[in-house]
Amino acid sequence: METTPRVAGLLLDLDGTLYEDDALIPGVAEAIAAFRDGAVPIRFVTNTTRVPRATIARWLDGYGIAAGANDIFTPTFAAVSWLREHGMRRVSVCLPEGSLDEFGEFELVEDAPEAVVIGDLGAAWTFERLNRVFRRLLDGAGFVALHRNRYWKTGGELLLDVGAFVAALEFATGREATLVGKPSRAMFEAATRSMGLALDQVAMVGDDLQADIAGSQALGCRAFMVRTGKFRAEELQASAIEPDVVVDSLAALPGLLLG
Repeated sequence: METTPRVAGLLLDLDGTLYEDDALIPGVAEAIAAFRDGAVPIRFVTNTTRVPRATIARWLDGYGIAAGANDIFTPTFAAVSWLREHGMRRVSVCLPEGSLDEFGEFELVEDAPEAVVIGDLGAAWTFERLNRVFRRLLDGAGFVALHRNRYWKTGGELLLDVGAFVAALEFATGREATLVGKPSRAMFEAATRSMGLALDQVAMVGDDLQADIAGSQALGCRAFMVRTGKFRAEELQASAIEPDVVVDSLAALPGLLLG
């Protein structure tokens, strides 16, 4: 493979790209250290909504990867900005208890919310919960989707992700959700702007063909896909989406990008 042109900055996905099932993928910490030694700025851009940014920063620190909360861009962080900008105060948030800290400035309610925020509830997505959200949306509440990922991988298995529930609610209500996580422009621009760079100067590295690869390419970024996490060769082969580079893991990228 030819050496890939150097990029000015990197946006790194987390789950499936840096780690799998709470274990760091071999060579990832060394790859990030190499990029930092090479003065390539890095931001972590994830659709994880199960925990706040401070918790993710602690996870990364435990893996030997230094990162502050300001280096991490999540859909919950983007949603808070969106709600604030639109002057919404009464909000229903579909997230685990540990993720609600990021919404501390809002009044969290179940009745008559101004907006409903749809995120990672996993097995807590009961029929009763979906119906309650459905009725709030029919009543006119704002419809905010933290992301639209179709599935994710844990314990070696693929599981339905938030996108499936967002799609069901869109179909039932006839409304389109406002997307704030990947692949929304706002998410990528916020991370890129924090490095003082433009979208066409950075590359997104991830395992999700839609959110990471197609999403970033549509905005002018380069897109590097890893064969870790939920990567499936058959999905890539059947798709019209073409990553700029496909590598076995993040560990292979310094040799390609740093020369």
